[in-house]
Amino acid sequence: MSTRIAFLKGHGTENDFVIVPDPENAIDLPPAAVAALCDRRAGIGGDGLLHVVRSAAHPEAMGMAAEAEWFMDYRNGDGSVAEMCGNGVRVFARYLQRAGHVTEGDLAVATRGGVKTVHIAKDGDVTVGMGRAVLPEGDVTVSVGERSWPARNVNMGNPHAVAFVDDLSHAGDLLSPPPFSPADAYPDGVNVEFVVDRGPGHVALRVHERGSGETRSCGTGACAVAVAAARRDGADPTATGAPATYTVDVPGGTLVITERPDGEIEMTGPAVIVAEGEIDADWLEAATSA
Repeated sequence: MSTRIAFLKGHGTENDFVIVPDPENAIDLPPAAVAALCDRRAGIGGDGLLHVVRSAAHPEAMGMAAEAEWFMDYRNGDGSVAEMCGNGVRVFARYLQRAGHVTEGDLAVATRGGVKTVHIAKDGDVTVGMGRAVLPEGDVTVSVGERSWPARNVNMGNPHAVAFVDDLSHAGDLLSPPPFSPADAYPDGVNVEFVVDRGPGHVALRVHERGSGETRSCGTGACAVAVAAARRDGADPTATGAPATYTVDVPGGTLVITERPDGEIEMTGPAVIVAEGEIDADWLEAATSA
């Protein structure tokens, strides 16, 4: 390992990430190292980490290399591996543009949730094709304190429980994962969204992200919320034949989610790189072994 490792810091609607470029997959990033880097007091700080690797160089992405040159090896802030991160894909694409690997227009990004299509617009916004939602059968309930709500089970490549509430303060402090039932509904944990209405086609949310706690934004969560809202509102595009678009306010900004009649979902929002520098490899080794 070299004595210093390049990194960048970026965010999408204030869902922030440590970015580690590593085209040939040469940097070892065990969970403890990721958690140390994402620590907001002792490390760089981030909701998660974007490990930038060529698909052909990563064993989990080799099968997607013909479709997508780059693989987003995404990790949660606690070091655990995640399938997908919608805000992360936008920031990942912005990094590739900044580094000169891609230009404005269309590209494909490999993720553990499959290959995602991305469009970098001239105005700076990035649109990500998020795929189709899966709506598992069965009733789910989420709770905070003495309150409980029915929740829509939505899978966007990662699991979500969407609960419509009267006030976002009812979500509590979201420091710990909100309890859910039945216990076997989400064997690997779940992202929980609490949602209020702001107007026609306009909602706002707070979210507890599995492995990260409350975050300022969650892209897959915003998509899950739009899907759940469309079903609640009788605007299911697969039934009506018309696209459904929702403006979704998150604590860190605004995302626009469109679900098409074929079920494909697109998410549009900003992506910003705010800094770049070097990680001291000796510090990282010490933090990892502590």
